Amino acid sequence: MERLKNCRLCPRECGIDRFSSLGFCKATPSPKIARAALHHWEEPCISGTKGSGTVFFSGCNLKCVYCQNFEISQNGFGKEVSVDRLSEIFEELFEKGAHNINLVSPTPYVPQIVDAIKKVRDTVKIPFIYNTGGYESPQTLESLHGVIDIFLTDIKYKDASLAQKYSKAPDYFDISLSAAKKMIDICGNPQFDENGILKSGVIIRHLVLPFCRKDSIEILETLASELSPDSFILSLMSQFTPDHDILANYPELCRKVTSFEYNSVVDAAISLGFKNGYMQEKSSAKKSYTPPFDLSGV
Repeated sequence: MERLKNCRLCPRECGIDRFSSLGFCKATPSPKIARAALHHWEEPCISGTKGSGTVFFSGCNLKCVYCQNFEISQNGFGKEVSVDRLSEIFEELFEKGAHNINLVSPTPYVPQIVDAIKKVRDTVKIPFIYNTGGYESPQTLESLHGVIDIFLTDIKYKDASLAQKYSKAPDYFDISLSAAKKMIDICGNPQFDENGILKSGVIIRHLVLPFCRKDSIEILETLASELSPDSFILSLMSQFTPDHDILANYPELCRKVTSFEYNSVVDAAISLGFKNGYMQEKSSAKKSYTPPFDLSGV
């Protein structure tokens, strides 16, 4: 808990005392959770048939203007829980038959999460997933060695101006790419069980945004040149859903991605040799894919 008195868990390195003030992520000293329940809308190798035991944390070290989880990532909705209660939540999700424990936006709470996982490692015998926006520091990732089995990480932008405009992180690409490499070093190549459920490894997600297909293709080109295609699973997403209230100052984002834009990125991925992975259906671009944040399971 000493780390929270001079918080440098993420690349922003606010250095604030989380017991007396809020940093960029607005995270509280104790884990704040908005929902803990079985979730069926992740990649097939994560959700499987039984669902992913997903814990949605409040607060985020990015400020993505289009975030579908805006209510919790930036508005702070949620309930604070103790480390003991967090470990109980893991056990409850395991008892419900979850394929894994899926920690969404966990970065601000890494010390508490590590403690909670260690309490239940002998009883919760399913993979733990670190589901992140990709803005991670190597020191924090190293603390997850031997604790996290799967990293589900974003690489959102290559262009620094896009990263600044939409997520207030101009250094995003270099940091997220370095983080992905570190994650692969920690977990190794993807490993699956007999039912095709991921046991360990890294999934790199990329959400295609309106007017940004060239940036998306540049990201794929960099991944193809710097990472082995067998070292991770690529997941291309088309689910961008505009919220006209939130995006009033970003008129270019007030529409869905076109078929031309998304298919151009998919074609590029195939031509670059990304044959193993997921290409989301265009029908995924709808608000029903965002779960209700109602404190379920908390």
